[in-house]
Amino acid sequence: LFIISYSNMFEISSVVEQIAILGASLFSIVFAVSFYEGNFFPKISNYKELIINTLLFNIVLLTAFYHYMLFEYLPYTIIYAILFISIVFNLKQGFKPTVIYVIGWSLLCFILFVMDFKTLYIQKGYMDLVLLAFAIEAILFTLSVGYKYNSLQIQSNSYEDMLLQQSRLAKSGEMIGNITHQFRQPLNNIAYILINIKKRFENKKLDEVYLEKKISQASMQLEFLSKTIDDFKGFYAPSKQKENFSVQEAINSCLTILSADFKKNNIDLEFIFNTNEDIKIYGVKNELSQVILALLSNANDALKSTEKPYIKIEVTSSNAEVIISISDNAGGIKEKNKEKVFEPYFSTKEQGSGIGLYLVKLIVEESFEGKIELVNKKEGAKFTLFFEKSFD
Repeated sequence: LFIISYSNMFEISSVVEQIAILGASLFSIVFAVSFYEGNFFPKISNYKELIINTLLFNIVLLTAFYHYMLFEYLPYTIIYAILFISIVFNLKQGFKPTVIYVIGWSLLCFILFVMDFKTLYIQKGYMDLVLLAFAIEAILFTLSVGYKYNSLQIQSNSYEDMLLQQSRLAKSGEMIGNITHQFRQPLNNIAYILINIKKRFENKKLDEVYLEKKISQASMQLEFLSKTIDDFKGFYAPSKQKENFSVQEAINSCLTILSADFKKNNIDLEFIFNTNEDIKIYGVKNELSQVILALLSNANDALKSTEKPYIKIEVTSSNAEVIISISDNAGGIKEKNKEKVFEPYFSTKEQGSGIGLYLVKLIVEESFEGKIELVNKKEGAKFTLFFEKSFD
């Protein structure tokens, strides 16, 4: 409206023109404050900064009162103040879009100074440069907003990575407990194997066949321990390298970590793999493991007060899609909470962080470009994951 008023393209009353100028100035202030996220005025921490900022402010005032146009139209004074105060402060802070912001405001203010001699320009037949300044300023501000958007997008991605890492750390204590249970039985078995070998040796009944048998048994236990460590290490690996990987291997690594906890809670686990082929999807393997682990851990927690608890994992595939479903008999999720469970920081647990299922949805949709569905069955909840099938 201000540009239309200035260009004299239409008959506009002086009242509307003044309102337009005032509105443009106010929106300029709002834009500056929003653009700099509230860091509009400098914080003065010593006498040197006080003197410098006072000098700058005096320059603004003196220029405004000296120059006829700025004195007559207060909005121009405000614009000029924005240029000096907010920009100098944010340039000092190293905010990169400020450079574009400086060029935009400087160009506009400079042309406004020049166009104080507008009558002379018109008499000589020159173009009204202010209109050109408005166009260039709009382009520069668009670039600034684009830069700001990209910056916010990077911050958002960093925040999501931080949440993912926090979720992993939150599960680390529980998983270490599970691994402790996992290690206890194999270590006991190895101890018994060594005791048996020692007794045979002391009784002079140790033969080569028996020794080979016991060595083989001990090797199997050590392989199990090694695999558990590898699965745990793989789960926490910070790798973001995407690749084609086996769905069955990713699920098995989670089951290795949680099997001791399932056994302790007497949970009957059923894993149905409805295909003979090695199904693969494209993405980060440990991210799928995180998704499966979060869903299984939630089911494990929900089943603690359930008689004859069970968890069912089923994997099916079509020509183009891989479907993983995880269901339990814990009674399901309340209807009023179904739409909220994927929201950040929502939890029905007393000490829950509320980021587990939020991250599950985030990883499935953002990292794998898949989708997740939640339905309540007769006996409990069922989560279904849909992924695009990968072919080598």
